[in-house]
Amino acid sequence: MTGAAGHRDGRRAGAADVVNQVEGYLLWQARVAEAEERARAFTEPMAWLTGAQREEIEEHYTRDCLLRARSDLQRVADRCRALRGEYEERYRRLRARCFACVLAALALLAATAVVTLAVASTRL
Repeated sequence: MTGAAGHRDGRRAGAADVVNQVEGYLLWQARVAEAEERARAFTEPMAWLTGAQREEIEEHYTRDCLLRARSDLQRVADRCRALRGEYEERYRRLRARCFACVLAALALLAATAVVTLAVASTRL
């Protein structure tokens, strides 16, 4: 029997999960850093802003960017789950059709063997 990630060894599945979590964390931190950098670039030409105003605008801009990024990621994840379901269903139907074809071929071979034996026994 295989584990959650398709591995026979549960430890491998757990290690893959940890790697995926760390990768996700690092990607999100890169997204946060990018949003903060964009916020600073956005407020940079506004020399008339006070320090507090600049900080507030940058925080708002960063928060907005991250909310949009989270929304985008959620849409992508939802679509991935939907596609996975569709492909699993297609695979299940394909497997059933292949199994039916194999059974039909075996039945045809068995019928051919029976007819051949019947013809051979009548000649004797």
